[in-house]
Parts: sequence; C-alpha cells; structure tokens
Amino acid sequence: MDLVDRLRAAGCVFAEREAGLLRAAGGDLEALVARRTAGERLEDVLGWAGFGGRRYAIAPGVFVPRHRSGFLVDVAAAHARPGDVALDLCCGTGALIGALSDRVPGLTVHAADLDPAAVACARRNLPGAHVHEGDLFTALPPQLRGRLDVVVANVPYVPSGRIAHLPVEMREHEDRSTLDGGADGLAVLRRVLAAAGTWLSPRGRVFVELDEDQTGPAVELATRHGLCVRVETTTLDGDPGDWDAETGHVLVAGPQVAMSTNRE
Repeated sequence: MDLVDRLRAAGCVFAEREAGLLRAAGGDLEALVARRTAGERLEDVLGWAGFGGRRYAIAPGVFVPRHRSGFLVDVAAAHARPGDVALDLCCGTGALIGALSDRVPGLTVHAADLDPAAVACARRNLPGAHVHEGDLFTALPPQLRGRLDVVVANVPYVPSGRIAHLPVEMREHEDRSTLDGGADGLAVLRRVLAAAGTWLSPRGRVFVELDEDQTGPAVELATRHGLCVRVETTTLDGDPGDWDAETGHVLVAGPQVAMSTNRE
C-alpha cells in the first residue's frame, strides 16, 4: 500500500496533500507516517501550522489556526494603521497577529494566552512582540489600558454540547479550553466585551470570530456594555482547515464616539 492509500485508509481526507507535506518534512518518513496514521494532528507531526502564507511553530494541545480566521484578519487589516497598538487575545500560536503584522507593518504587537504552551509558541513565532501569560486582559500591563487600537480575539466559541460532534483531531488533540465556549458558546466573549471598553483607545476595535447563530446575541452583549457594533460576513472557500462552515462572521465592536463618527 502506498503512502496516499495508507493515509486515506487512516481517515485522512486530504491524503494526497498530506503525503506531499510528510515527504517534504525530512527525517524518518515512516515514523512520521506512523504518528499520523495513529491519529496525531498533522501539524504536531510536522511541527508547524500554516496560516496566511507562513508557518507557525505548534505544540501538542495548542489551538491550530484555521483558514476561516483569515477573514477576521482581513477585517482587522482594513481598520489597522502603522503605529497602532495591536493585541491578539487568546493568541494560541500568534498566527492571527502575525498575519495582521504582515498586512500592516509597523504595529506595536502584543499577544496573550492563558496556556503556557501557547505562550511559548507565540514567543517563538512573534520575535520582537510582547507576549503575556494570563487570563484575557488581566494578562496585560496596566499601561496598555485605553491604548489598544486593534484587538483580534479568536476566543473559544463552540457550545459545550457541540464539542462531541467536532472532528476527532480537535476533540482529542486540542485542549478543550481552546474550544469550549460554554452552553451558548459566548461565555468567554461575554468577559471580553465586558472589559474591552476600558482597554480600547478612542478609535479601538475588537474583532471576534463567531458562528452565524451567535451574531445576534453577541450584538446584544456588545450594546449592553456600551459598545457600538457591526457584523461583517463573507462566503468561505471551503479550505480543508475549516470545520462545519460555509460563511464567516466577524463581530466588530468599539467605543460609541469613534464608531458613530465612522473614523477609520
């Protein structure tokens, strides 16, 4: 049985693509294939995850950036300016802020995550950035309060009851805390929106990825916390990095004055 057939038999839907990546990885091909066919994530076997045309160091359990999050970067890049203070909240590998920095050079980059393994990855992937370990905004130095111009936040937003229906690689090889957003998927977002107003600059925005059925409740949450809000939507192209999604939705929230005057 050749490599592609072995991968396909193990349930790898994109066996041809994976075979090419494994052959190009170097080292003991048979050992790499054995790990992959035993169920390890391809990214863990390779040691990196691709996003936005770059490779980001990965570690077991750390959230793998999805292709669908490229839309979040697109929306944030349309707002960001050189010199802005930008934060990747729940940063994982740091791929979102890395991609944003590629699009908008000259950002002052911060990233934060609660998971020490994710923080270690982000520090490898974001040389020169300020990477903080801790829970959401509490990880940040107080001097950033009121100074954040761009916050990208791919917070956990899968409802707890849907975790069991995720692909096996996600269920078994990503820390549940990176996926589980509570009963309605909005538990972490509630905390982000509750605190965001005190951390954003006058023109600051928070950009958050959501599922379609969460956008209405998320808009209500942002409004309740005194933020102006809009939702951006796009059709996704079906990249294999996506899960159960045909459209992408990004919540954009910011201070009332900045949003009402439409200063970009």
